[in-house]
Amino acid sequence: MWSHIFIHEVGLRDGLQVEKSAVPLEEKVRWIDNLIGSGIDLIQLGSFVNPEKVPQMADTDALFRHYSSSDNKPAKVILSGLVLNERGLERGMACGVEMFCMGVSASDTHSRKNTNMSTGEALTRIIAMAKSALAAGKRVQVSVQSAFGCGFEGTIPSEQVLTIVRQYIDAGIKNISLADTAGHAQPMQVEALYTAIGKLDSGLELACHFHNTYGLGLANCYAALRAGVTYFESAFGGLGGCPFTRLPAGNVSSEDLVHSFQRMGIRRDIDLPTLIETARQVGVHFNRELPGMVMKAGSIVEFRKG
Repeated sequence: MWSHIFIHEVGLRDGLQVEKSAVPLEEKVRWIDNLIGSGIDLIQLGSFVNPEKVPQMADTDALFRHYSSSDNKPAKVILSGLVLNERGLERGMACGVEMFCMGVSASDTHSRKNTNMSTGEALTRIIAMAKSALAAGKRVQVSVQSAFGCGFEGTIPSEQVLTIVRQYIDAGIKNISLADTAGHAQPMQVEALYTAIGKLDSGLELACHFHNTYGLGLANCYAALRAGVTYFESAFGGLGGCPFTRLPAGNVSSEDLVHSFQRMGIRRDIDLPTLIETARQVGVHFNRELPGMVMKAGSIVEFRKG
């Protein structure tokens, strides 16, 4: 049980997108190299968005080109990128994205603030984009954002989420993530919703993305684990938040998540000290203490290389 659990590091995208100052490309490369060396499974290098609106993502194309070259290409790590529209997909195709992440919000208000489209309009476009990427031989993960609640609309009915998921499944898309964009999720809700989705199709690859707005991030990850989720998205130091939600708050911390898993005997192969050191480097760069707990308290799990 729980033998195939994957960690998807999203700090370079979700972690940095709300920061006011852009991180130099060379610094990002240093952090990414650390993450690659740690044994993390997937790394989201950035998003293909308008650099005038999100300047922290202006070098996403350059990062993918750097790691697509034969000298720098990681052997065992999948590099993902977030796309919001067809232009972003074109850019990602041109610079070597291996896995495209895209999604729609179950909250119509959040969808309009994030994409200037209704949920229905966004869903039609995202499904077409996903099919195009799959036809090109790329991996694709689709998501339902604000799946557990919305800072603008409040409670999001489960059926609203399931309706979107059914349309993904009908389109032949099997890698599906639920994102707790506003951080409203609680463990019983998480387990119930993922269990319901699992009953729709036993062949799904389920992913989760939790924000720690109300301190329930790790508890929600455990609930998702119990419900059969195998892909867990997290960010170094607990950095990040959606700039288009009412109350941006940090992600589940990567080192806290891995430490928690390793205490349960899961993913002991990941080099936790390297994750902790990377989070510390990020904190030094921004000259502030990050939300992650293990980087402050230290690990109580002994890591053995090899």
